[in-house]
Amino acid sequence: MQYQKYHGLGNDYLVMNPSDTGRELSAKEIITICHRNYGIGSDGILWGPVERDDHAFGLRIFNPDASEAEKSGNGLRIFSRYLWDQGLVQENQSFTIYTPGGHVRAVIQDMGKTVQVQMGCVSFDSHDIPVQGPRRQVLNEKIMIGDREWTYCAATVGNPHCVVLSDTVSESLAKEIGPFIERDARFPNRTNVQFMKVIDRSNIQIEIWERGAGYTLASGSSSSAAAAVAYKLGLCDAHISVHMPGGIIAIVIDTDFQILMTGPVTRVGSGTIDPDIFDDIPDFLVR
Repeated sequence: MQYQKYHGLGNDYLVMNPSDTGRELSAKEIITICHRNYGIGSDGILWGPVERDDHAFGLRIFNPDASEAEKSGNGLRIFSRYLWDQGLVQENQSFTIYTPGGHVRAVIQDMGKTVQVQMGCVSFDSHDIPVQGPRRQVLNEKIMIGDREWTYCAATVGNPHCVVLSDTVSESLAKEIGPFIERDARFPNRTNVQFMKVIDRSNIQIEIWERGAGYTLASGSSSSAAAAVAYKLGLCDAHISVHMPGGIIAIVIDTDFQILMTGPVTRVGSGTIDPDIFDDIPDFLVR
């Protein structure tokens, strides 16, 4: 099996082309490939391009636990760079990618080092996200984790997000609280979790617990959702720099909450996955 590896601000993905592999990957294979000790190691697998009839580049996104994500901002930028590296798209020319979270438009800039993606429209509607309970905009609601109450907003940009407002954010906070919110019963499809601190009208800081992946250094869809929440609540203006441990993503929000995301992509390398890694897979990997 051939792979190409990239990262977007430390959020790393393997791109695997179905035409090279010739078959689907099993859940056990996905989990093993993504594992950082037993496999190649990554925050997920970008499976594409998948053939489609609408002239879009089809993309499936697999998390390290083998669940499938509807959309990934960093994944979309990385996949766009892969398409450019393969000579399938041109620099400064808009093209379309389809994910289960919808169509997006992307543009390669700066010789592949920067990618701009029109992420789509953010919704705060509980039916769209989804969030349990009566239909509503999920803004400034409360959630109890242990003995502490947190204020959160929920949103979707094609995949679900829970943005927790906090005066301080940290890796330890994301790792401690994130898993409980991800699997809280009010989120029937689970949720990505962002802990957000507003710095000023143009800057926010987030720490991320990603559904199906865990603690993550950066996330494009998380940046989009958190920035949209800050704008919706009137805490920030429409141009927002999202600061994460891995670096900064630029978000622009229009009046209809359409999101334009711009961020870097780095090519790491390529290689071959030896079938030996699938022999005697430890039970704890695939429970």
